[in-house]
Amino acid sequence: MRVERNRTETVTGPADWFTGTVYIDAIAAPTDAAHFSVSAVRFTPGARTAWHRHPCGQTLWVTEGVGFVQRRGGPIEVIRAGDRVVTEPDEEHWHGAAPNHFMSHLAMQEADDSGTAAVWGEHVSDEEYGAAPDVNA
Repeated sequence: MRVERNRTETVTGPADWFTGTVYIDAIAAPTDAAHFSVSAVRFTPGARTAWHRHPCGQTLWVTEGVGFVQRRGGPIEVIRAGDRVVTEPDEEHWHGAAPNHFMSHLAMQEADDSGTAAVWGEHVSDEEYGAAPDVNA
């Protein structure tokens, strides 16, 4: 066993990947031996990812708050603390916080043989985001 002191700072999510303010803390990064990564991601109200996909799929564990997730062509679904979201390899999707709530999740994914864990696309439009259901319904 070894204890590794966290020496990485919280970073702001890049504008190419996110709309709004998002904070990311790396928990586990890929190594030569393992291609798996885990990040704690915190979304401010209304913040969201761009459309993206993961060559090896992704699992999200919602740790707090209320948010949304949508796969391309599917309905927008409300997600809450304790929910698990599993996306299949190369399934295009987005996720983020509801308009009046923070939302945090752990994002877990494996990189493919070329080292790619995510392929980013266009931003989710305000119109697409605005089609989300009422979180209080």
